[in-house]
Amino acid sequence: MATVNSQTGRSAGGPPAWRRNLRAGRPRSVFAAIFLCAAGIVFADEAQNKIFAARAEAEFHRAQIRFQSDTNNSTNVWQFARACYDFADFATNDNERAAIADQGIAACRQSLARETSSAPVHYYLAMNLGQLARTELLGALKLVKEMEREFKTAAGLDAQFDFAGTERNLGLLYRDAPGWPASIGSRRKAKNYLDQAEKLAPGYPENRLNLAESFLQWHESAGAKQELDALDALWPKAQQKFTGEKWEQSWDDWTMRRTAARKKLEEVPAPVKPPKSSQ
Repeated sequence: MATVNSQTGRSAGGPPAWRRNLRAGRPRSVFAAIFLCAAGIVFADEAQNKIFAARAEAEFHRAQIRFQSDTNNSTNVWQFARACYDFADFATNDNERAAIADQGIAACRQSLARETSSAPVHYYLAMNLGQLARTELLGALKLVKEMEREFKTAAGLDAQFDFAGTERNLGLLYRDAPGWPASIGSRRKAKNYLDQAEKLAPGYPENRLNLAESFLQWHESAGAKQELDALDALWPKAQQKFTGEKWEQSWDDWTMRRTAARKKLEEVPAPVKPPKSSQ
């Protein structure tokens, strides 16, 4: 199921990003996991996965202590909600995932009852609603509208937050949700929002990667190739920018996804040229 500006420090989308074995890795999109669109990406090995899980748990407890020390502080609220979202990714069952996500949801709702103008609080409310939706079947669809509303509210307050995370996640939501009349899925809206995320934060690998994967999903190989070539071009500079332990999990995910996208693109059969006329 994406943030390293001065506010967030490390990606939460991702991948995130929420298409994986739920016990083995982090989803690129929480919405893909909700709607079971495809088999997924897993971390390179279980040992690495355990390291990421331990870090997420430690950050969850640190953020929880800060939040409980001053529950009226909106920064404490959204940082705790972000930690809930990240930690819920490593839950081993639905009850555990829902219990963690519910804490983030409750903290955000309480904060928004006092003050409605925090983009990060709206954003991480939507992200944790996505985690909760992963634990439900038919009930997941009921949460989609609220997720959409919260992301749009966050975008209106700060479209740049989390490297255009609101635009990115709206794009993934429209891409992976069922279409009308079951839900809000729309290829047109998905492409528009994913394009906007790339324009707002062109140097962030996740935005190009999402576009490439989407073009592959839509069987548009020319668009996928264009995005993967652009991703290859920005990759070295991004590796210099997004550094340190807090980015290891994101690079693990991005690297495998880029490799998988390249492989899938190479498997696309070349167009058959019509035979030349004998006349």
